[in-house]
Amino acid sequence: MKAFAFTVPEKKKIRVIVHTDCKNEADDQFALAHHLMTQKFDVRGIVAGHFALNPSYGKEGSAKASYDEINLILELMGLEGKHPVFLGSPLPIDDEMTPRPSEGAQFIIDEAMREDERPLFVVFQGAITDLACAYLMQPLIAQKLTAVWIGGGEWPHGDGEFNLANDIKAANVVFSSDIPLWQIPKNVYKQMAVSLAELQVRVAPYGKIGEYLFRQMVEYNDQLADFGGDWPHGESWGLGDQGTVTVLLEEMQSSNFELKPAPRFADDMSYIHGQQAREIRVYHTLNARLTMEDFYAKLKICFPECDSQ
Repeated sequence: MKAFAFTVPEKKKIRVIVHTDCKNEADDQFALAHHLMTQKFDVRGIVAGHFALNPSYGKEGSAKASYDEINLILELMGLEGKHPVFLGSPLPIDDEMTPRPSEGAQFIIDEAMREDERPLFVVFQGAITDLACAYLMQPLIAQKLTAVWIGGGEWPHGDGEFNLANDIKAANVVFSSDIPLWQIPKNVYKQMAVSLAELQVRVAPYGKIGEYLFRQMVEYNDQLADFGGDWPHGESWGLGDQGTVTVLLEEMQSSNFELKPAPRFADDMSYIHGQQAREIRVYHTLNARLTMEDFYAKLKICFPECDSQ
């Protein structure tokens, strides 16, 4: 990657673990690339998460598919060997008391418990299984990290949402814990809308990674044309996972969230309020302009157009 003409002061940098279901659909890869191009983030490692409800890779194959896709993104960005990749649990947890140990969950524990003055944020772009497992294995991590999760339905009632559906029990473990939590619900992450024409102009020309991001998006859009219902939309896509970049990049004291008592989730994914629980941060808007312009600019700086030829 090419160098930026500015630096981020060391005292402003944060540690980040990116947890991604990177092969679930076509926006996951964009978010991972964005994290990796952001100087403020010291990406300590990447955890490959499952998306077990997607039948494409068999009962236990989705986490491995994410793992392989993460390594492909690193290769296309010229970052092989720069960031360790860990395999998360292949399946959701069976109950709220029993973790599924994995190298991904263990890495979260190890990084959280390591001595480092810089804050640690663990961002989850899919199921939150591995955070629940890490917490059940070592509850002290709650004092050592902040979790950011793309998931859950619209407040206050809630509804069906894919990341939550992949492990409702894990979500209940985390929401019932004392882990500092920033939630970006479905109606909020869907604010990150882009058109395919926009991506053709502002992503595809920039390096092998830009070409791949655009091509796999178009292929996935075509592949799911007969999926049924309103999704996908035909000529636009939601890059909702990049909300995990937004909330760490923007001014930390922005007013686009509220503190709410943490709920639990019913089996139908509705919120169960009245838990007398600690408060969590719940976002109600995302700065899409900041997010996408930052992504496009970083892609153009890091991978000049001539490099893609």
